[in-house]
Amino acid sequence: MDGEIGPERIAQYDRLIRSIAGVERKGAKMPYTSVNGHMFSFLSPEGALALRLPRPEREAFLERHRASLHRAHGTVMPEYVTVPDELFATTEHLAPLFRASYEYVAGVRPKPTTRRPGRG
Repeated sequence: MDGEIGPERIAQYDRLIRSIAGVERKGAKMPYTSVNGHMFSFLSPEGALALRLPRPEREAFLERHRASLHRAHGTVMPEYVTVPDELFATTEHLAPLFRASYEYVAGVRPKPTTRRPGRG
């Protein structure tokens, strides 16, 4: 996909996102999900799904699915895995991993909000 994510990929991602109440897709060019100001999943410009997982789940995922850590702009993202297409296509099998990603990031300290001076 030449840097444009196809509608079927967006639909697959939206089905996955709906597996957790209250989570919304954000981003126009690069769709992503976040909690407490921290991203936990996104679609690359090519349509690959990246999930942020804690070490035990990440290591098991990499081995079980013969997957790899996600690369973006030539850089390895150490907490993110690239989800194989076959798994991405099956929401019911991917949903527990998506939830693990959400719960992992929900446990990270929230990012502080930036407030303008004089607005308390």
